[in-house]
Amino acid sequence: MKRKLFCEISPFCYRLSMEKEILKRHLKDFFTKVLFARERPVTSLPVLVYRHKSLIRRRLGNVNMQLQENKATNLSLAVAHLDGILIRQGETFSVWKLIGRTSEKKGYKEGLTIAKGQPSQGIGGGLCQLSNLIHWMVLHSDLTIVEHHHHDGLDLFPDFGRQIPFGTGTSISYNYVDYRVKNETANTYQLKVWVDGEYLCGELRAEEQQPHTFHIHAENEYFSREGDAVYRNGQVYRDVIDRVTGRLLESQLIRTNHAKVMYECPPSVTVREQ
Repeated sequence: MKRKLFCEISPFCYRLSMEKEILKRHLKDFFTKVLFARERPVTSLPVLVYRHKSLIRRRLGNVNMQLQENKATNLSLAVAHLDGILIRQGETFSVWKLIGRTSEKKGYKEGLTIAKGQPSQGIGGGLCQLSNLIHWMVLHSDLTIVEHHHHDGLDLFPDFGRQIPFGTGTSISYNYVDYRVKNETANTYQLKVWVDGEYLCGELRAEEQQPHTFHIHAENEYFSREGDAVYRNGQVYRDVIDRVTGRLLESQLIRTNHAKVMYECPPSVTVREQ
């Protein structure tokens, strides 16, 4: 029999392991002296780099829709800590450094979370949608992603009005599973995020125009049956384009997907037999 990890012994041990990781991240940030983005002016920078929005209330398999309503509350609380943040040269943007720890006392509710590869729920759940939005905008910029976590090779829910390629999402959990971006350019960037009731909205702005534009696209997408499981496959590329000439400078492979499908594939999905 496989020996259990300490965090698997009981809920108390799991919680204790989480607190240990949270403390480790606090200590690491303190001793490495990371320069975090903190300034949030009222005014917006002049150049729009990229704009995106995503539907807040989405039907995800058999997930209780009340969790989607709670997510709307959680998002509205979280964006208030991020909206307008400047990311100057040498600074690092961190989701959790700005939002802080979510709690009922702060008004956060139980929302959808992912635990051990399965849908679950917890206070502040649903904020992955916010980090997903930010990540998608950052992919269209010259900012450098320094911390990014995927959902461990799992396709948890069938597509519902998908607008962006599968595999471009993020996973976050306070504070040791973070989403962080560093500005290694001479430009200054600004993140604007808000909710309008129906959508989570965002803009990435800058002080000066970027020398490049970017196009993110998926290739070779298909579903395959491997043994008793079905997998979602494909690659995600980021094309770097010269803004003046329109010439393709580079096509970067940013993600190779081989994700186990955790739901019953609908009849419209063709599955290749391996």
